[in-house]
Amino acid sequence: MTLWVCLLVASLAMAQPQPVVATSAPSAGVTEVQAYLNNRPVATFRSDEFGSTAAERAALAQRAMADALAAGGPGVVTRAEAGDAVRFDIDGRPVFFITTSDVARFRGTGALAAVTHQVEQRLQLAVAEHHEMRDPRKFGISLAYALAATALAWILLWLLLRGQRWTREKLLSAVHAHQGVWAPYLEHARSGLRGVVTVLSWALGLLVAELWLTFVLRQFAYTRPWGERSTTWLLEVADDFFGAIAEAVPGLAIAVLIFVLARITTRVMAAFLEKVALGETHLAWLDADTAMPTRRLVNVVIWLFALAMAYPYLPGSHSDAFKGVSVLAGLMLSLGASGVVGQAMSGFSLMYARSLRVGEYVKIGETEGTVVELGLFATRIHTGMGEEVSLPNSVIFSQPIRNFSRLVKGGRFVLHTAVTIGYSTPWRQVHAMLLEAARRTPGVSLEPPPSVVQTALSDFYVEYRLCAQSTQAAAQRRVEAMSALHANVLDVFNENAVQIMSPHYRSDPPEAQVVRPEDVWAARAAQPPLKPDA
Repeated sequence: MTLWVCLLVASLAMAQPQPVVATSAPSAGVTEVQAYLNNRPVATFRSDEFGSTAAERAALAQRAMADALAAGGPGVVTRAEAGDAVRFDIDGRPVFFITTSDVARFRGTGALAAVTHQVEQRLQLAVAEHHEMRDPRKFGISLAYALAATALAWILLWLLLRGQRWTREKLLSAVHAHQGVWAPYLEHARSGLRGVVTVLSWALGLLVAELWLTFVLRQFAYTRPWGERSTTWLLEVADDFFGAIAEAVPGLAIAVLIFVLARITTRVMAAFLEKVALGETHLAWLDADTAMPTRRLVNVVIWLFALAMAYPYLPGSHSDAFKGVSVLAGLMLSLGASGVVGQAMSGFSLMYARSLRVGEYVKIGETEGTVVELGLFATRIHTGMGEEVSLPNSVIFSQPIRNFSRLVKGGRFVLHTAVTIGYSTPWRQVHAMLLEAARRTPGVSLEPPPSVVQTALSDFYVEYRLCAQSTQAAAQRRVEAMSALHANVLDVFNENAVQIMSPHYRSDPPEAQVVRPEDVWAARAAQPPLKPDA
């Protein structure tokens, strides 16, 4: 394949090029047209002179240079002043003129002389390359150099490929030899080393390819201008790249400084608010329950402020692309974050209203259990039935919250249950039986003592409610405590032959609806009652 490339380059070098006129974009209202000789730019025309436009002057110059060289002369280039213009000759034959209008954009009294000197050098080089293209000996030497450079490039690429594998294996072996240090990050270290070695190998390979291409193009007269522009392009790219880095360093340093200050400020605020949360520091306007929400809110405000301050110093922040991306990101956030913002505001409202605290036993809608996490977007509750329920804060904020722990000290909770008993049973007896059931129940505190109240005098029955407080048992065991309390209520009422059936009268039944003593333990499959807490 390389041989075919070299032959193609050679054929282009041996071919007589057609006249080419290259017209550049207008600059400050002036059209620039270049005249080429064998693919090399020689002169630039910027004005209409001698009854011809700049493009026509460039075409005439290219035709005149080709005719002068076709005569087979030695190719001597000379120039002569002709008033406000300079005439260029090849072997005594005029080929084109450069006027003061062509160099009007260059300031200074010696602008015409400086420009014509450069044009003379380019024309001499183009004429020399024209003769070189027709010299078989020089062509053979150039072809030999190109083939040798191609072979050397293949060898270097092959060595680079082998060196990549060898380097990767050596680095991975070194990482394996120090697994005690790299053990937690072994897989990440492998991936990182492979990536670094691959990137460096590709960079070196592209550099070798660019050097080979530039060298081969510069060996032939026709392609030599391309090789020169290739080197110039690479240098310009490198200059722009490193220049942009140098220009971005001061702004980037200021942005980094702003972010470092923001980081220090957030750490100081976090340490202070953590002491408030632990109760080591007391403030009149801030307590332990709102310290962590305040920490999150302060962090968000500080980082948003830091980002706004650092934005003008970020590299590329003033470019249209950066501005477009910023507008697009802001639009996406404004359209898609309304629900998230609503959840966050509901979370902050719950935290600062102190409606819930971690460890409290609550009932929200149909969910009842212990609050284990009060987050910014959702609240997690353990029901004590092997379930964890995650409720969105916006849902909690729109529902009434029944808190069984807020009015009880020491992390305990309230136990209460209700029964409806007919009017034929003395209320004092019902009070005594409910209090006895509470006394028998493990997990029910005797201080403060349980109490019973009549909450309703309905048409057919009286509603009695037993209220008590738990012991220091874990709050998530409230379900077990309530189950034990209900079991003891059933036992005590059965022992006293009082039925727990809410009557709706047509007539009294012939017998009382109670469980007979001999039938108390008929259901042997039932779990035995819980032992009281120590």
